[in-house]
Amino acid sequence: SCNVGIINGLSGWSSSVDDSPADTITRRFRYDVALVSALKDLEEDMMEGLRESGMEDSACTSGFSVMIKESCDGMGDISEKHGGGPVVPEKAVRFSITIMSVSVLADDEEEAVTIFTEPKPNSELSCKPLCLMFVDESDHETLTALLGPIVAERNAMKDSRLILSIGGLPRSFRFHFRGTGYDEKMVREMEGMEASGSSYVCTLCDSSRAEASQNMVLHSITRNHEENLERYEIWRTNPFSESGEELRERVKGVSAKPFMETQPTMDALHCDIGNATEFYKIFQDEIGEVYQKVNPSREERRS
Repeated sequence: SCNVGIINGLSGWSSSVDDSPADTITRRFRYDVALVSALKDLEEDMMEGLRESGMEDSACTSGFSVMIKESCDGMGDISEKHGGGPVVPEKAVRFSITIMSVSVLADDEEEAVTIFTEPKPNSELSCKPLCLMFVDESDHETLTALLGPIVAERNAMKDSRLILSIGGLPRSFRFHFRGTGYDEKMVREMEGMEASGSSYVCTLCDSSRAEASQNMVLHSITRNHEENLERYEIWRTNPFSESGEELRERVKGVSAKPFMETQPTMDALHCDIGNATEFYKIFQDEIGEVYQKVNPSREERRS
């Protein structure tokens, strides 16, 4: 059933958020309901995909996999200029989802067949808002409280299947979530890292700004979400009774409890570093007109 409408974003969360009246602070859809309605919107596309791949309708009732891209970003200043009403933060955060692809693994097949791929995955037209919150994205505690119920629903859905009528037959769907739509500021927020001014640049490795600027190539991912949680515990309990500076050095920029697990993929910062190195080479070659020489030596390149 997908007739649950917009609900109070704090439902599913027991404690109160003090500063603003809780009934004004957030509105959201239940995660599973939002996914059902997004899938129903794609019903015709999925049926067409099944027909094109020559899959018999009745053979494909289970084995559907849906890849979800989650995005979350702050929306800047949205203050009322002359408004009355309750006191709410003057920034908003929107959490939204995009169905990236739907694939199906038929019972007797080895490989899954993709029956739908979102043609414009970065367009706002394919991006379905799930939750709208009056909150400053750098207010870690309130953001955690508001996204907590969403994370709980998402974790519940990872292990369960959704049975939904598509093309007149009940079909079973599994969901895979990828949090690839967060910008660097939001990723740091979700991972419980210090904000962007921190000397530790990355959510997944321990290099500081100084180290990153010295070494633009040899970056590797050295930690994951569980380890960030362990570091938060160290930060919270300070088991070695260290000074503030020593403690920061030990946890490498983790300062709050991470509440969204992120995939240990190449993050934006490391992409930037890698791209910078590549472009640097290209610019040098272009400026020095190295392309005119046949197999230039290292010395010729450098000069």
